[in-house]
Amino acid sequence: MTNRIALLNDAFRRTFSGGKVMMTSGVNELPDCVKAEALIQVANFAEFTENNDPYDEHDFGSFDLVGRRFFWKIDYYDKRCEFGSDDPADPEKTMRVLTLMLAQEY
Repeated sequence: MTNRIALLNDAFRRTFSGGKVMMTSGVNELPDCVKAEALIQVANFAEFTENNDPYDEHDFGSFDLVGRRFFWKIDYYDKRCEFGSDDPADPEKTMRVLTLMLAQEY
């Protein structure tokens, strides 16, 4: 099941299709060109290791950009985004939400 979750997370992260993308207030205050580049960094992220991806779900990453450290995280909710998903491996039951944040906001 974890492999399926990682595949679904990768597809969402690369296309931003099939879920929601959120930015924290710190990211939202940055210039548009920085936000755009940060989203490109998220979409292209491939540096998954045992340290940042211990469950092999490809649901977290970090990178440096314009002198700042960014984190991104994918969470799994039910389709109405009221509760956690009962089955993150089932896209019919799950809304993926990717949050892009500055490390200092974590």
